[in-house]
Amino acid sequence: MIQVSSRAHRPSYSEADAAPLTIDVWSDVACPWCYIGKRRLEAALEQFGADETPLVVRFRSFQLDPTTPVDFAGSAVEYLAGYKGIPEPQARQMHRQVSQIAADVGLKYDFENQKVANTLKAHQLLQFAWDRGRQWETKEALLSAHFVEGRHVGRDEVLVTIAQEVGLDGLEFEQALKQEEYLPAVREDQSLATRLGIHGVPFFVFDGRLAVSGAQREEVFVAALTRAQRERDGSVDDRG
Repeated sequence: MIQVSSRAHRPSYSEADAAPLTIDVWSDVACPWCYIGKRRLEAALEQFGADETPLVVRFRSFQLDPTTPVDFAGSAVEYLAGYKGIPEPQARQMHRQVSQIAADVGLKYDFENQKVANTLKAHQLLQFAWDRGRQWETKEALLSAHFVEGRHVGRDEVLVTIAQEVGLDGLEFEQALKQEEYLPAVREDQSLATRLGIHGVPFFVFDGRLAVSGAQREEVFVAALTRAQRERDGSVDDRG
């Protein structure tokens, strides 16, 4: 099992050891490629030997469409047709194509029952979870809820339940959500993405220096991890 850590959950290394290798991932809960990218990153971490290498993976906030309505009564296809101007046959074909790719990494997308959601509050849950060392499993739970389980990840009560399911204090999160305690952290991630020129997700930054855009094949992630580690070790020169 891959062991990853966040700020509140340190990996098993001594103070004398080097700091953990970091992976910052800008992604959105409502992005089908972000879930695929997460699965491919997991496979890469297995190949790379993440159990032996101290790692910190942090999911950064990014909304593909901040204008998504909080409540939309129609289907995902109807939303693409009505709000994005994509003809329904084309939208269904898009869903079929991405579902086939998702299936290749073990994901069973259910676009027929998907609930269109604004993900701003879901990102606040991810920030809340980061502070408590449970962001990795929270990200997985949110993506599964949206793409596989047909749950509405834009609603407070659903997010509170998900928080409880991953071992967080639901009442504490509910209060933080009401007070928008983690909204500034979401906005800061979004601002940082703008400063870095990130326009689409998923977007991965390895150890603060190597960028990979998109849900690339796992070998691309393995190469990025290997290079990041080699640069730390001083075994890669400026031409490498």
